[in-house]
This record gives sequence, structure tokens and C-alpha cells, in this order.
Amino acid sequence: MTAADSPEPQPPLSRRRAAPGAAPIPDAAPEFRRRPPARAGGRRDAPLRRSRRVVDGRRAFAASTRALDELAAAGAQVSVRVVDLDRGTDILAGDDHLILPVGGMGVVALLIETAAQFETGALDPLAIVERSSVEPVEVAGLWRHLKAPALPVCDLAVLTAATGDAIAANALLSRVGLDAVRERLERIGLVRTALLDGFRDRRGPDDAPHVSLASTGELATLFAALVNAQVVSPAVSAQVSEWLSLNTDLSLVAAASGLDPFAHDDDRHQLLFVNKTGRADGVRSEAGVLAGPRAGVAYALTVCFDDLSISHRLRAHEAFRLLGVDLMEYIH
Repeated sequence: MTAADSPEPQPPLSRRRAAPGAAPIPDAAPEFRRRPPARAGGRRDAPLRRSRRVVDGRRAFAASTRALDELAAAGAQVSVRVVDLDRGTDILAGDDHLILPVGGMGVVALLIETAAQFETGALDPLAIVERSSVEPVEVAGLWRHLKAPALPVCDLAVLTAATGDAIAANALLSRVGLDAVRERLERIGLVRTALLDGFRDRRGPDDAPHVSLASTGELATLFAALVNAQVVSPAVSAQVSEWLSLNTDLSLVAAASGLDPFAHDDDRHQLLFVNKTGRADGVRSEAGVLAGPRAGVAYALTVCFDDLSISHRLRAHEAFRLLGVDLMEYIH
């Protein structure tokens, strides 16, 4: 959503209607409960649900729910889902059926197909890819600042996961193929998630309007399935999870974790963390898994907002941070 097409202020998530006839979200992992379908007329029984678990004497997720309701009331589109990994039940859910732009989040699908092709031998991890083989872009990444004119495919996957490197992702996509990524998403049962295009500095009328789209319901389910070794195969799930564990963007939900952005794969406080973020103009999205001594969760949050000023952006970022605080209280 952009500033030009922002909706009028919306009611709190707890009173929001689902789209008429919205279908239930398919589960990539069978142990997660399917969301109830909309009733006739489009109303769900409880678009926003919180667990009854009490954390430190308070009902869980009160702060983040309040912040997200305030964003929605101000005109932002908010979609969220949090799942307890042990019980497979929803802790928090609101409008998680909505398909929204999620920036570079779509590279998770690209990484899944890359790992799958490594496993079958269809793609050589050490095959060299020239940087000059793709159009230069300046939206994000490190490779454009490096002297190395070529890298192996496996290193492109690392750059894509760790830094959201746009050139590396585009080069990887040119080798893997967009059609193969789309077919992979269909095979693993994701019908509300799509990688539409590579990264571009500018999007013309003939280009896809976004890099990727997704629902938070599917993103949370996908990350839960990844850490449970249920995406394609255990080896593919492990490889993708390893790549994503290198992600250095801990500025949204993960800002509350206290983890080192550059070295958080073996935290001394028994935190397991895997995530991916997506950013575009007026779009912030994050999905991941956070586990601690007491519990583990899979989560996804997308906010589409009017990026009219730094205060608008900071208000959206604060909602992500508050969700992170609530997640930390739940799992630790």
C-alpha cells in the first residue's frame, strides 16, 4: 500500500471483517491448525486472537496488540500471526489472510528452490556467476561494493539471506528461474505467497508492481515448517534455515532480542533465532522463528503505511519492536 491508496481509518483488528468469501489458509506443515473459514457475510469468529497464557502477571501481547490497533486506526494495513511451535496453536492473529506487498521477503522462496536444486544436482553450488550478467541495482547489498566480479552460486545465497543483497538475489534468480520458484511454492502448498520479480531501482508500467506478495498466515506457517524440517526435505529445510540464521537485519521485531546482528547463531542465553525482513516504500515485513528456554514461536508481521514523515515510519517500527518485546516475554 502507498500513500496514494491508503484506506480510511480502520477499526481495531479485534473488530475487523475478513474479505467476503476469504478461503482458509493452507498449511505447509500438517501439525498447525487450519484457520476457520469466514462465515457467510465475511465475519470471522475472532480475527484477532490472543492466548490465555499469562506472562509476568499480565495477559500476553497486550502492548503489541494495542500498538497494532493504533496503526490500523491511523489508516495502516496490519497483518499479523504468531504460532506456538510446541502446541501448534495461534497466540496472536489478525487479518493474517490478507495478501500484502512484503518487499524482499520473497527471497525466502528463492532460497528454498536454490537449496532444492542443490539437493537434486540440478544446480551446482560452485558454479560461477558474473556480476555483469545482471542489470546493476543500488537498492541494497554489498556485492556492488566488492571488487570480486564473480561469485559461486552458494555465496550468492549467503549474500541474499544475510544482507538482502539485491544484485546477488537477481543473479541467483537468473540461475534458478522465476518459473521454478513459482512451481516450488505451489508444490509446498503456498497459494498466498508469490515472488513476482527481481529487484529494480525503478519499476515501469511493464514491470511487476512489487518484488513479492504474501500473507502473514502463510509466512508464519512456512517458517515453522522450515525449523521443523518439513519444507521439501530435511536437508533443504536445514540449508535454508542456516542461510537465514545469518541475516543481519535485526532492526524490527528482533530489535528487542538483544542479539548481536553479526553473530547470533550461537547465543549464550539459549535463544534460537531465524528471520527474514522485507522493505519497500511504505512497507515493512518480518517473519521468523524465535525460541528460548520456555517456548518457541513462529511469527510474521506486515505493516503497509503512509511513509509521509519519519514519525510515521518510526511509529510502524515501534509496533514491530513491541511485538519483539512480547515475544521475548513469552519464550524466555
